[in-house]
Amino acid sequence: MSGKELVKALEMNGWQLHHIHGSHYVMKKGNLTLVVPVDGNKDLAPGLLHKLKKQGGLR
Repeated sequence: MSGKELVKALEMNGWQLHHIHGSHYVMKKGNLTLVVPVDGNKDLAPGLLHKLKKQGGLR
């Protein structure tokens, strides 16, 4: 899964794009914050993807 796909999945789960800093998308939901690296359509590393999905409430 690429960073772009993860951002879309998070948005469907109630997260909102707060701002973009370089290639990092800062997502917010309430007082929680996630930073998702987006490098074109390049897949995220498996460990990072698992960590971000868990923190974002995705399975």
